[in-house]
Amino acid sequence: MSSTSQKRKKIQKKFKNRGYNLKFDALDEILVFADQFPDDADGEAIDLLLDNLQESHKSSTVDAESVRGLINQLLGAHNAPEEPTTSASSLAVIDAFLIPKFGYDSVKKKFNEHTSSLPIHGEASAKTALYRERFMLLSQRVSRAEHFSRPAFDAEMSQFENNEISSIQSLISQRGRKWVMGVISQLEDGHFYLEDLSASVEIDLSKAKITTGFFTENTIILAEGEMQVNGIFQVITCGFPPLEDRDKTLKAHSEYDFFGGGTLTKEETIRLADLERQAVSDTFVILSDIWLDDEEVIRKLETVLDGFESVETVPSLFVFMGNFCSRPCNLSFGSYSSLREQFGKLGRMIGNHPRLKENSRFLFIPGPGDAGPSTVLPRCALPNYLTEELRNIIPNAIFSSNPCRVKFYNQEIVFFRQDLLYRMRRSCLVAPSTEETKDPFKHLVYTITHQSHLCPLPLMVQPIIWNYDHSLRLYPTPHTIVLGDKSEQNVCKFGGTTCFNPGSFSTDSTFVAYRPSTQEVELSAL
Repeated sequence: MSSTSQKRKKIQKKFKNRGYNLKFDALDEILVFADQFPDDADGEAIDLLLDNLQESHKSSTVDAESVRGLINQLLGAHNAPEEPTTSASSLAVIDAFLIPKFGYDSVKKKFNEHTSSLPIHGEASAKTALYRERFMLLSQRVSRAEHFSRPAFDAEMSQFENNEISSIQSLISQRGRKWVMGVISQLEDGHFYLEDLSASVEIDLSKAKITTGFFTENTIILAEGEMQVNGIFQVITCGFPPLEDRDKTLKAHSEYDFFGGGTLTKEETIRLADLERQAVSDTFVILSDIWLDDEEVIRKLETVLDGFESVETVPSLFVFMGNFCSRPCNLSFGSYSSLREQFGKLGRMIGNHPRLKENSRFLFIPGPGDAGPSTVLPRCALPNYLTEELRNIIPNAIFSSNPCRVKFYNQEIVFFRQDLLYRMRRSCLVAPSTEETKDPFKHLVYTITHQSHLCPLPLMVQPIIWNYDHSLRLYPTPHTIVLGDKSEQNVCKFGGTTCFNPGSFSTDSTFVAYRPSTQEVELSAL
């Protein structure tokens, strides 16, 4: 790939992360501008242009005329005395298909970024790589856990009880209780196995004492047990790989941009953290299941908008999560023109609230039943055909993928719309433990955070694009996870992460007001 092509791709990615659609004539203007700064490898000039554009340009579409004046101003100020500038905005939306992909090298003990393009239709080897990369990600995390790391000196000198993990292949020659780590798979009907990178072994979970969480096929577990004479590994105790504190993960991998929001210097991180603490008036309003073809739902939504239009400080972001229709938009759905009109009607309704239209941004995330190429994850943004009229009325509208990520100053927030709770419970191999909690939502949060993955279901239950499985990772654990689910609204704080379900607005009239500066969740309802 040529240097110019790489630069084009980098600029397009930066603009898309900020919610802008870049026209070709504007891209040519920006390329000429970027060429004025040959030593700017980090793209700070483009970041500065974006910051200025965000202050003066309200439309999500950027043409040459929009950037030409700003470029002239910036080039005019280029010879002025240097002053510190902002290289990151307060709010950035990261599409799932733009998240960088990293793979772990167990030999060099480091992550390598995948820099070439990723095809949607991967080869068979991509499916194998999906499982291997999930396993390697958790394996390197467990290697830093005190209870499972191999001691550098005599184990008696350690203050922790050491439980060294054995490879499954080594169980053939070893006797007694052993700890193993692997992914649960069903290689034969009715027979479950534990697989690692060396081998697989049939397991018996009937007598196992389990921890909190949903133990389904495809989840990665740590199991203590003993090989039986019939070649089956009798599991005595099993649980998920221990969760690692976010700060510890960042300390181990400070040079990698796993989230996709860009790497920051230590000074920038401190400054943005201070700005985040000061942003006490910023509020995100999150609604899930907004059926635009239901008049009662539209009336309820207008009541919500009326209420926020009249408050002293309007919300900085509204997040509308699908489904946007009361029935699935599948092959038998023949009302796309009607749905397009309903999106236009929603745009006009928002436009009737001038303070919200002017000062708030609107993020749209498709649901599992919305229009799109398939039900596979990640899902691309809603089709332009449906949203064109709304885009013209509401320039601040952003249409992103499912899942998608939002960075608010330093805070990392993941949005995911999927009816995950019901499907995880239905796929359980053993009944969840009630020793610590009986709340199914807490079991769900425990599962996805410890698996470092939004959807650890079998691929036959929930297909995933093999080459984009990394976009569903939760590593390092984000500050906040929003799980849009049709189950009742709930909130759970676990391991430094705030996780909540806004509930179904269409059926229960529930939604959430979230204050990112304090991570305060206000469960609301009409």
